[in-house]
Amino acid sequence: MGAIAINNVVKRYGRGAKANQVIHGVSADITDGEFIVIVGPSGCGKSTLLRMVAGLEEISEGQISIGGRVVNDVEPADRDIAMVFQNYALYPHMSVYDNMAYGLKIARVPKAEIEARVQKAAAILEIGPFLQRTPRQLSGGQRQRVAMGRAIVRQPAAFLFDEPLSNLDAKLRAQTRLEIQKLHRELGVTSLFVTHDQVEAMTLAQRMIVMNAGRVEQIGTPEQVYGKPASSFVASFIGSPPMNLLPGIADGSRFTIGTGAQAVVLPLPGAAPRPGALMLGLRPEHAEIQPEGRWPLMVETVEMLGAERLVHGRIGGASGLELFTVRIDATLPPPRVGQAVHMTAAPDHLHWFDATTGLRVGA
Repeated sequence: MGAIAINNVVKRYGRGAKANQVIHGVSADITDGEFIVIVGPSGCGKSTLLRMVAGLEEISEGQISIGGRVVNDVEPADRDIAMVFQNYALYPHMSVYDNMAYGLKIARVPKAEIEARVQKAAAILEIGPFLQRTPRQLSGGQRQRVAMGRAIVRQPAAFLFDEPLSNLDAKLRAQTRLEIQKLHRELGVTSLFVTHDQVEAMTLAQRMIVMNAGRVEQIGTPEQVYGKPASSFVASFIGSPPMNLLPGIADGSRFTIGTGAQAVVLPLPGAAPRPGALMLGLRPEHAEIQPEGRWPLMVETVEMLGAERLVHGRIGGASGLELFTVRIDATLPPPRVGQAVHMTAAPDHLHWFDATTGLRVGA
């Protein structure tokens, strides 16, 4: 069983008043066989959390268990986990076969079983023809598959992936993501995958843990995190391009952005969840450019992205207040740079966040 329980885990570097706390009471329950992606910007603590699960970092407070066993004081080699790193960490002088078999030899696994495990992993990852080559004779994608193969042969309770695709180019990243998805379907092993790339997170995760500054912002499926972000941080981090966020003052079915002579009043398709200072969110694909629209947008740039276009401008017409992006189909005629257009939005596509805490307001 490879269930992982993280209970109120804290990480500090240093002691006393000068201690630097980087993880602030993180809790999460990962069920056996689940694929969880920990995502967040650089420096948010996601790799530190993974390394604490692996035993490569000490836990300052809290508790981590793997398969029902508390592992706070258990050595990394005894935690029944296998880790795949960003830099492959292969032995350059050994063949692919020996790289994959090395850990099993150290564990005194019988030779016949080593052969069977390596051949099975090589078949799954389609690296059988490369078993007698050295790592320097392989491409980056092939090396990463060898690193995954080395983890597979150990038959661990859990896989831990620390940004394993960061060194690959865009095409190889997409291909390797598919291979990892296929691998998880075939093996069904509990997996923790760390990345700063929200596209990787959305495409790989069964559930996501979104982190920011050492804290968990939201845990949920990709659909839940994208469709109902728990905070303005999640709304701005998950999605490409990110959600448009407009700070302003709500008053019934009116939302005012800006102050004084430059203030712009946006009529809402429904009443705001409460009056006062709020942040209004709208995904670029949920804003529509329509002649009868009542939200003014002054177009500044138009990006062609193949099947779609991104229209960037400032909401508020010529006065130009907040940056705003609209995603439109590439088959539609694009607006001109400098043109004033108008937008509409359905009420169920509006998101509301507290102006101070950033937390979601309403349903």
